[in-house]
Amino acid sequence: MTSQDQQMRAARLDAELASLDLPGRLALVATFGGRAVFTTSLGIEDQVITAAIGLARLPIEVSTLETGRLFKETVDLIGETEERFGIEIRRFYPEQDDIDAYAAKYGLNGFYESVEARHACCHVRKLVPLAKALSGATLWVTGLRRGQSGNRATTPFAEYDAERDLIKVNPLADWSLADIDAYVEAQAVPTNPLHKRGYPSIGCEPCTRAIKPGEPERAGRWWWENDEKRECGLHVPEAAGTPLERTPA
Repeated sequence: MTSQDQQMRAARLDAELASLDLPGRLALVATFGGRAVFTTSLGIEDQVITAAIGLARLPIEVSTLETGRLFKETVDLIGETEERFGIEIRRFYPEQDDIDAYAAKYGLNGFYESVEARHACCHVRKLVPLAKALSGATLWVTGLRRGQSGNRATTPFAEYDAERDLIKVNPLADWSLADIDAYVEAQAVPTNPLHKRGYPSIGCEPCTRAIKPGEPERAGRWWWENDEKRECGLHVPEAAGTPLERTPA
């Protein structure tokens, strides 16, 4: 299938998803054709999607990137969520050789020293495992919302991801935090306890802090950087670091 064909399919799906509720959107994704994979960070948006998939027993794979630097609360939530909804969340880990090469070049916590080093860390711990999780997938489901940041304000319901040659689906694109909270309460969805401690957006422990009153939702991510568009490269390709060259043995 050509990229033009994929773009047309994505545009059609985007229009169809707009008029549906969350269960309807995910049901459409599950029957759209091809293998659908949802990657969860265990944040509150992703927990809503996981709940909707589990409650409806939809054939959408659920995966997570276990970076090796996650909060204990996040790791504990994986098993709790599996038990609550009777699903399997597949874990994808970074390669130890890549971690060693990163540490040799930048230091284990070198991501604090430069944007380049931080992008390289995200590449090793997130982008490489993500590629494994999405290998062979036709559709990639995410928890992106337009209200999360200015950088995500125009998030569509579906779009063609040319870099990965698949259709990326964002079923919560038009949801507000109030919508999220209402669903969580109605369905008794387990959530990360860090949310109640001032962490609306949760990533790796060394790179996430609680936000201050009045700050944007993602202000606690890579807070030491000045770029307001800071991302890890999962959803904004230009933010991704270049592949790390391993130090020869």
